[in-house]
Amino acid sequence: MEQKAKRIGKFNIVDIIAVVLILAVVVFAAYKLLGRDDTVTAEREMTKVTYTVRVEGVAAELYDNCQAHMPSPLMASGALVGGEIVAVEQEPYYVLDAGGNWVEDPNHVTLLFTAETETPTAEVMTTKVGEQEVRIGKTDYILKSEFIEFSNCTIVDVVWGE
Repeated sequence: MEQKAKRIGKFNIVDIIAVVLILAVVVFAAYKLLGRDDTVTAEREMTKVTYTVRVEGVAAELYDNCQAHMPSPLMASGALVGGEIVAVEQEPYYVLDAGGNWVEDPNHVTLLFTAETETPTAEVMTTKVGEQEVRIGKTDYILKSEFIEFSNCTIVDVVWGE
């Protein structure tokens, strides 16, 4: 003789378990997809990162233009990334003359930018500003702010903390 599953209303026990499992999977998927909230970053412990970027052989008048926009918020992909260029210094730019001697180029300078940002402490070993990694010796860095943009820059110093 066949036994019928226990019924509760129009559903039997197996139907109820299936519905509960399906709902649990949908809730879990929604949590994973929609549950990531960027405001959690504010609650994480952050580490201050200060780094220096060298840009060589730029027109001398760019120093004054850059100085006028200090501090300047950092940008990447058209959006502010939570950091800023806080200072710019200039150094002489040297070229070889016809005799093979290094001489100062009066029309060009080397600029040293100091930038500060904060990064989650757990991620400090792979510090990123926007989508760019900040690593000493990186030679293809793009320094970009609201008013300033230089490509093919070199990161010459990185300080975590302080």
